[in-house]
Amino acid sequence: MARIEFGEYKVLLGDLEPKLEALGESLGLGAAREELERLHAMAESEGFWNDAERSQRVTKQIRQLENKIESYNRMQSDREDLLVLCEMAIEEDDDSMLEELTSGYEDLVARMDQARLETLLTGEYDGNNVLMSFHAGAGGTEAQDWCQMLYRMYTRWAERHGYSYKIMDYLEGEEAGLKSADILIEGENAYGFLKGENGVHRLVRVSPFDSNARRHTSFAAVEVIPEITDDSMDVEIRPEDIEMQVYRSSGAGGQHINKTSSAVRLIHKPTGIVVSCQTERSQFQNRDNCMKMLRSKLVEIKEREHLDKLSDIKGVQQKIEWGSQIRNYVFMPYTLVKDTRTGCETSNVNGVMDGDLDKFINSYLTCAATNTWVQK
Repeated sequence: MARIEFGEYKVLLGDLEPKLEALGESLGLGAAREELERLHAMAESEGFWNDAERSQRVTKQIRQLENKIESYNRMQSDREDLLVLCEMAIEEDDDSMLEELTSGYEDLVARMDQARLETLLTGEYDGNNVLMSFHAGAGGTEAQDWCQMLYRMYTRWAERHGYSYKIMDYLEGEEAGLKSADILIEGENAYGFLKGENGVHRLVRVSPFDSNARRHTSFAAVEVIPEITDDSMDVEIRPEDIEMQVYRSSGAGGQHINKTSSAVRLIHKPTGIVVSCQTERSQFQNRDNCMKMLRSKLVEIKEREHLDKLSDIKGVQQKIEWGSQIRNYVFMPYTLVKDTRTGCETSNVNGVMDGDLDKFINSYLTCAATNTWVQK
């Protein structure tokens, strides 16, 4: 029986060869190798390290290109190794190799799917870090608890994918949960993967805060924007347009609380956009982080709306209510998570809340690439 399965795997691995070749073309590996050679030459040129900002940017590009090429080469090598393993198992009639072959094949296919997904990330800022903001809707403790659940869901997703995240601001709820929070998720393609998560998220469950065990509906909004650090972007922020407020930090669980008023809130008066940061001990560092967040928001909104004047940009006033949600999470009377735009759904609510979001992210990126939405 195992001999038959080894034969099937041999056919499957053979079928992966043209798929890998097509993937290499989609990834633009030829151009990537040429660009890598050019960047290496630049890094070796005289005076390269004198410009810290440029050298840091080029070094990051080199690392990303090397990772892309190395990842693809490893997939090719793993396919060949699995094929050799398969032929050895057939020749020696050794059933003990089946488990290794099965897990190796599944892992290779998963990595190929992930790499194929990355070919859909063609936006200008898809490769950037991402700023995520969480805001509880109306409903007091119930909505604030839901907001914290979403916060945990995305930080768990980040951890699953090897990304790091930094808490920029965190405003706890009065009884439980959180009213709002801002985090920076750092890693290659972080914005590209998470950009589709922007919007209102709706929860239906039996409330743990209701003594009568009634079913409640809660809403929370997630804002997703790329971190933009390119100073050449044409957005002017005038000092007179900014109102600065300072306050004492009140971080999650008390772990980031400072004794002094080092937390900073900036209000951009022309647009009404508000940004806050309390992650650093220094007021100056928090203000600097706020300016970076504000700049990213203004650039993203300006480009999204194709606006030429900063005065035309308005802060996003999104209603956090019924009918505006991008995704529904139902805990009772049945379990279901369903995206209203793509139709993607799963009954594994616990997995989703623990950060298993790849199915929804993949579905969104595929629909965006093919313009095949369930709800337009």
